[in-house]
Amino acid sequence: MKVLVIGSGGREHALAWKIAQSPKLQCVYVAPGNGGTALDPKMQNVALSEVQDLKHWALEHAIDLTVVGPEGPLAQGVVDVFRDAGLRIVGPTQAAAQLESSKAFSKAFMKRHKIPTAAFETFSDAALAHAHVESLGVPIVVKADGLAAGKGVVVAHSLAQAHAAIDHMLSPDAHVVMAPGAEARVVIEAFLEGEEASFMVLCHGLSALPLATSQDHKRLLDGDLGPNTGGMGAYSPAGVVTPAVHARVMREIIAPTLKGMMDEGMPFTGFLYAGLMIGPQGELHTLEFNTRLGDPETQPMMMRLKSDWFEVLWAASAAPNVPHTLEHFPSLGMGHSEVMQSAHPLDDIELVWDRRVSLGVVMAAHGYPQQVRVGDVVANLPLGSDTTQVFHAATRREAEHWVTTGGRVLCVCALGENVAKASQLAYELVKTIQFEGEQHRTDIGWRAKH
Repeated sequence: MKVLVIGSGGREHALAWKIAQSPKLQCVYVAPGNGGTALDPKMQNVALSEVQDLKHWALEHAIDLTVVGPEGPLAQGVVDVFRDAGLRIVGPTQAAAQLESSKAFSKAFMKRHKIPTAAFETFSDAALAHAHVESLGVPIVVKADGLAAGKGVVVAHSLAQAHAAIDHMLSPDAHVVMAPGAEARVVIEAFLEGEEASFMVLCHGLSALPLATSQDHKRLLDGDLGPNTGGMGAYSPAGVVTPAVHARVMREIIAPTLKGMMDEGMPFTGFLYAGLMIGPQGELHTLEFNTRLGDPETQPMMMRLKSDWFEVLWAASAAPNVPHTLEHFPSLGMGHSEVMQSAHPLDDIELVWDRRVSLGVVMAAHGYPQQVRVGDVVANLPLGSDTTQVFHAATRREAEHWVTTGGRVLCVCALGENVAKASQLAYELVKTIQFEGEQHRTDIGWRAKH
């Protein structure tokens, strides 16, 4: 089988790395990929990124399965385009991807379907937004409506900060990707106290297969200080998601979301990521939805996954009501006839996870997340092992050197018996890797250690 992974970040490197471990795989192509996927003998980079170009290439090369990593192609309708061409692909349709591509749509959807979330209002008029902030006071949360590469949220602790966020997000310089013809909007919502967690499931219609829990670290600096980023590290599993919380999330958030999407004519397939806020008294709220796997949560999560990831993704890749055609699923205990008859292909799958903790530390470039410098030489990159792996996110090979090409350069991951041991092993590797201006947090997993 031949698989195409769309994307260029650390998440895509980790996805391709895990898919490539399946004995059924001939090759994993990554478009456009990065320096890490370029040198892996089981992978091959494809210098394409436009949806139509990817479709034509997948048809020409008889790609059996495509997996979408980032949110951009989903918002552009890559799943619709591939399915219309008869290609199997994992991901939601353009309509279903609105759960991420529009914060306003997502919050209104949660309100319609009684999914717990913070109180909110949506504004396209800056004056009204400023007045609303003045009436509520701080702390308060300001979110850009469209896609902003994980940096479209400001938790304002002063009125000046909130007003500046509104002005920026409603300006043409905000670099927020909106739907064609849509006007710039901000969502202003109540600030919630508690601990965040990432809850991801693989979906097919009304079926949801929970993945390992994890906790991301969004702020740039130790102690969760500094500006929001795309994510400076993560660990899995997240202890704050107890079995009781897990059951509540599935019952109160995931199930009504999938039913709501089905009822509104947008059956959801692919990855659904609920960003959770778990309050001090166990209160449960949905901060946001993403319609793809998290980055950097995917990297440590893939380190723990023992199941054949290709087989699982194949089961999830059919459009709703489309029969499955893979001959057998030996490691899942499912025969061909069972799969053909299964209306809910994910219901009989049980994922196997390493019982150990996995922790990933992001090494970022000089200036991230504001003015990022690129072109710095990366030295002393180690080889992977049974317990450690370095996933590339923004690198390329130049002559005999690796060089940086973006903000989050690497995610250094390690497995350990507990958070402390996984942390120790990951940070030992971080110390060996060098590039000018490198920055990283030194406290990934700190909440779990206290």
